[in-house]
Amino acid sequence: MEYLFTQLFNGLSLGSIYALVALGYSMVYGIVKLINFAHGDIIMIGSYFLYTLLKELKVPLPLALAIPLSIVGCAIVGLLTHKIAYERMLKKNVPRITLLITAIGISLFFQNLFQLRYGSSSKTLPPLFNLPTLHLGTIPIDSSTFLTIIVSVIVMVLLQFLVNKTKIGKSMKATSQDMQAAELMGINTNKIIAFSFAIGSALACVGAVLYSNKYPSIRPTMGSMLGLKAFVAAVLGGIGNIPGAMLGGFILGVTESLTNAYISTAFVDAIVFGILIISLLFKPAGLLGKEVKEKV
Repeated sequence: MEYLFTQLFNGLSLGSIYALVALGYSMVYGIVKLINFAHGDIIMIGSYFLYTLLKELKVPLPLALAIPLSIVGCAIVGLLTHKIAYERMLKKNVPRITLLITAIGISLFFQNLFQLRYGSSSKTLPPLFNLPTLHLGTIPIDSSTFLTIIVSVIVMVLLQFLVNKTKIGKSMKATSQDMQAAELMGINTNKIIAFSFAIGSALACVGAVLYSNKYPSIRPTMGSMLGLKAFVAAVLGGIGNIPGAMLGGFILGVTESLTNAYISTAFVDAIVFGILIISLLFKPAGLLGKEVKEKV
């Protein structure tokens, strides 16, 4: 029983990281209906930003400064990605397949750019948070597991507040529902879209910090599979839905952890993507998503 509880907490911790990345997918898709497959690579970029600030500088920065700078750096990368790659195409209303191909191209560009800069071999980050082990009764739980879960829940609550209670959040909802009507009401939809890219990339960097704390080995291709699994979490929970992204991440993380523990590590990816297929077959809008009927 203790082993089961340990695996459940490990799954919730991993699922929290998936959820943070899935929130970025959901924010962008909810506004412009774009699946930004380059989003997973923002985790890789955030990890290398941390590595550079903590290990490569002649005078390494303290962690309390390196983390905020990395988050800001990833937000700027998200803004530049929108500005350079997507902005003109969104204005011209190009086919969605064109945007999808562009996203895949950006992902490959980021991976090769960082491989040229840092090499293809793995780099190791120093320990980020040296916290004591906690005990839940007689069950020892790594403190980083609790930290990851708590941070992800706090981020989701803050994001819900931003979207539902602030002026810019209401502008985001208006833009997602009807972009042309939002423009007629005086909303600068281009700035709203850019803001969603920046926030989504910042959330991915928070995920990168938590992921690097738990798995300190980083490499240029680390964001590919992590991003795909986060996308599965977003679809499972209901892409475009913030609590849904969180729920999907938790379900996926726990499923992956239990599969590793009780079935086989060889079947993890097959089961994860099998969940995606089942979700699309029986609940295409996701667990918390709403089916929208298009008028002909």
